[in-house]
Amino acid sequence: MKIAKEYSPNIDIEKNTQYAVKGITKIVKKIGPRKPGSPEEHRAQQWMEKDMKNYCNKTEIEEFTLHRQGFMGFIPFTVACGVASVFVNWFASPIWAVVLCVLAFIPLLFEFLMYKQFDDFLFPKQTSHNMIATRSPKGEVKQRVVMVAHSDSQFEWKLNYLMGGLQAKLFCEIPAVVGLIVQTVFAVVCAIVAKGGAAMDIEKARWFFILFFVVSCVFIPFEISFIFFQSWNKSVPGASDNLSGCYTGMATVKALAEAGIQFENTEVVMICSGSEEAGLRGAKAYAKAHEEELKSIPTAVIALDTFRDLEDMAIYDRDLSGTVQHDWGVKNLLKNAASNCGYDLKFESVYIGGSDAAAFTQRGIKASCLAAMNPDPPRYYHTRLDNVENLRPECISAGIEIMCETLCMFDKEGLPVKQ
Repeated sequence: MKIAKEYSPNIDIEKNTQYAVKGITKIVKKIGPRKPGSPEEHRAQQWMEKDMKNYCNKTEIEEFTLHRQGFMGFIPFTVACGVASVFVNWFASPIWAVVLCVLAFIPLLFEFLMYKQFDDFLFPKQTSHNMIATRSPKGEVKQRVVMVAHSDSQFEWKLNYLMGGLQAKLFCEIPAVVGLIVQTVFAVVCAIVAKGGAAMDIEKARWFFILFFVVSCVFIPFEISFIFFQSWNKSVPGASDNLSGCYTGMATVKALAEAGIQFENTEVVMICSGSEEAGLRGAKAYAKAHEEELKSIPTAVIALDTFRDLEDMAIYDRDLSGTVQHDWGVKNLLKNAASNCGYDLKFESVYIGGSDAAAFTQRGIKASCLAAMNPDPPRYYHTRLDNVENLRPECISAGIEIMCETLCMFDKEGLPVKQ
């Protein structure tokens, strides 16, 4: 490290990596899985808060409400509409088949791809929490850096566990979505040919429509399998995703405090958010509640997510299924800090899904994400294999080193300016 060494030569990365691994192990072994909005999620945050009290001037736990099954609970409805459209199209009305396909796509688009709280009101309500730890500067607060990582763990993706992440994507997720697209096109074509009639006239192109119908039916098993993609009650240990992110941020705060580094005018905030796996609900709740405060002074938000696959460590430029672009200054701050630590990190995109950083960027707050996970995804992703035995401490160590450098660079130089 270069700039961080100017602040103190006593930043102990190895000691704080051990602290992170020990903390992750303790939560996984003694608390276990932490589904969004659960007592286990809250208990883990209370343990994290107790740790952070040793290194921060202020800690608090804020609560918010969510409907955790809203994020993925639409799947049976979408599958039912897609499958039904094939038979409604063939035996009844193509117009109604088009309607069913549109109904199938709406929650898929708004809930899963765009993370809107679209159908949440249809599901039971829970209480979730965000743990916020603040390390104040010596003098007046003139700028702020926020690290955010989620403390909950996902409901198990059973097909990822049984098949592997890449195989589940190729043989279930992608065919299911392609099938729905094919069925929608089939219904639209039939509606045009039938000119809005109650039954199809297929005599002029009989074999074309028979083939279309057969192909649509071929995709039905893939769509039905999607209902069983996720467990609806069993969550996973979440050691790498994302206790590793929480403890990378917490260890960074601890490392700087133990090295005697207290910035002159830069406030450091560490958030262990709740219910990220239910659609970034914790980060969204925090960004909404604190928007005015976050915009009152220069603020950089850095999401930390899954420090496991060092060879895949990257800075995320685009997020929320590629629909959101993060701040140029924050992502280049991370890139420059990583370079100072000997890592040449690429800019990547979250093509399907999202990180906590997206919740801040959507509200006009400068943010980016640092993560280290194979994007295939790997078999441990959202499965019972995301356990303590699967941790890679060297990746957590790299994360702590990069974040110590990032915070010191931000304090000294602020965000890079685009030329």
